[in-house]
Parts: sequence; C-alpha cells; structure tokens
Amino acid sequence: MKILMVLTSHAKLGNTGDRTGFWLEEFAAPYYAFVDAGAEVTLASPNGGQPPLDPKSDAEDAQTEDTRRFKADRAAQQQLAHTYTLADVDAADFDAVFYPGGHGPMWDLAENVDSQALIRAFVETEKPVGAVCHAPAALTGVRTDNGYLTAGKRVTGFTNEEEDGVGLTDVVPFLLENRLKQRGAQFRRGEAWAPHVEVDGLLVTGQNPASSAPAAEALIDLLRG
Repeated sequence: MKILMVLTSHAKLGNTGDRTGFWLEEFAAPYYAFVDAGAEVTLASPNGGQPPLDPKSDAEDAQTEDTRRFKADRAAQQQLAHTYTLADVDAADFDAVFYPGGHGPMWDLAENVDSQALIRAFVETEKPVGAVCHAPAALTGVRTDNGYLTAGKRVTGFTNEEEDGVGLTDVVPFLLENRLKQRGAQFRRGEAWAPHVEVDGLLVTGQNPASSAPAAEALIDLLRG
C-alpha cells in the first residue's frame, strides 16, 4: 500500500503579514494512520523541500497525541523536510493520494496544474483521493471528461461558519464551501469543529482538523476494499 501525501508550499496569509502553510494535526494524524496501517508514505509539495507550517498549528493548545509523536520522530521530520517536487511524482506509483489542509492550499493547490493533473490521473485509474479541511480546494479546479470533478459529488470541507469563526472570511481568496457548491458539489457539513467525513465513491473529504484521522481511516478502508 503506497500513499502519496501532497502538502502546500504557500506561506503568506493573504495581505495580513501573517504566515500560514499546512496545519500540523492535519498532516500528523493521517500520516500516522497510514504508517500504522502498514502503508509506505511519500510526501510531495509544489516547490519540494520543506513545506511551510502554519505557526498557529504549532501552538501548545493545538497539540495532539499525533503532533507530539511527530515532534519526537526524527525520521518523519527529515522526510517532511525533503518533500518531492509535485511535478516529479507520478500517480502510477501510488495506490492513493491525500491532501492535508491548512490555509495554504487555498492559494497554491487550488490552481496548481500539476496537482490537477495528478488528481485526474488518480480518478481515471480508479484510485482513492482524499482531502481534509481547506485541502478540498485542490479538487475545485479539477475537470474530468464530464466537467468538474466535484459536480454531483457529496463532499465536505472547511465551512463558511468555521472560516468566520477564525476571522478569515475576508482574507482567504475564496470561501471553500461556496466554491465547492459553485462547482456543482453536494456540500455536506456537520457541526462546526466536530469530526465529519464524506465518502462518495473513491472521493474522501473531511470538514476540519478534527476530521483528519477519520478521513485517513476512510481512505484506508477504501484501499482495503
């Protein structure tokens, strides 16, 4: 079982002067879910190398068992510091792909042509595609022969309510919930900040950080059949 994880390379939180990137829990929880399930995990990002970490996700009140495990795992830290360049990875080498969130994907992965081509390749070869929190932004520009990938699909992601709750409604380039609906998705949501996962065929999406591990587990279940 070989799983590719794609992280953002974007570090600027709009014009605020603050930093963003990937959310640590949304990487660590799926990473260890995959590793503990016996998967070989490969990491990639648009620019390769070390992806930027959202500093808020590294605060003490954001720590979980998985993030603490990562901070004690030098091999995983080294792997994260040397992600492959996204353009150099091939869907044929993997059984599934998973996108961790954080606000970064809203800027770079939403419009990245290499990412879009990669996701389409996974879809066309009937391999699972997963994304959590803001990372479903990477799905919104993907087109298949029948139109947008998300059209008619049950999906979830960071909601308008949750974006308002973190005070970034006017900072992000678009609201994910709105964009998914505009691209024809059947958007589903749970309670704000509570775990919520949607599985439609081989497409797995999670709503927020609390959904990271459940989304990864749902993807593993698809791989195991």
